[in-house]
Amino acid sequence: MKFLEIRKKESGKFIRRYDLVYRTEDDQEKVYEMISRDKDLADFSTLHDRKADAVVLIMHSTDGERILINREYRLAVGEWVYNFPAGLIDDGETPEEAARRELREETGLSIVSVDDFIGESYSAVGFSNEKNVCIVGKAEGTFQKSDSGFEEIEPGWYTKAEIRKLLGEARFAARTQAYCYVWSKS
Repeated sequence: MKFLEIRKKESGKFIRRYDLVYRTEDDQEKVYEMISRDKDLADFSTLHDRKADAVVLIMHSTDGERILINREYRLAVGEWVYNFPAGLIDDGETPEEAARRELREETGLSIVSVDDFIGESYSAVGFSNEKNVCIVGKAEGTFQKSDSGFEEIEPGWYTKAEIRKLLGEARFAARTQAYCYVWSKS
């Protein structure tokens, strides 16, 4: 494959759509559609040489017996989905600062400890170059309604047995489903 160019197609408030033009090994020109949080992708290196866009919070209770999962209504799929708390990193914020802010905004909880940072990963590698940083830790506090009028979020603490039951009957975001499966079996 030989990369030829990037064409910006549309700009929204949070995402932009681009066409990536490339030539296949059998000399066919092809167009790959993608979305990005980047406002101005200019060349091939800008697809991946960029900082993380968002944080994903993998939070456990202080005793380690429960995991924090949000049940949230997601318009893109038109249904309630179980997902880790997550959100965009604002300009000037570190991933840890964004994690603390997002957790408070979405759940009312506070981070007690950050136990690990999992390196950058892609949210939806099939159609986006959005990068995440996963922050693993412990949280506590009292649940409060999300302070965003744009989000419908119901946070909850779940035991391993409750997670195993939910995995068989509810919809999950893929990253949350994968982690919860492994955690619930340990």
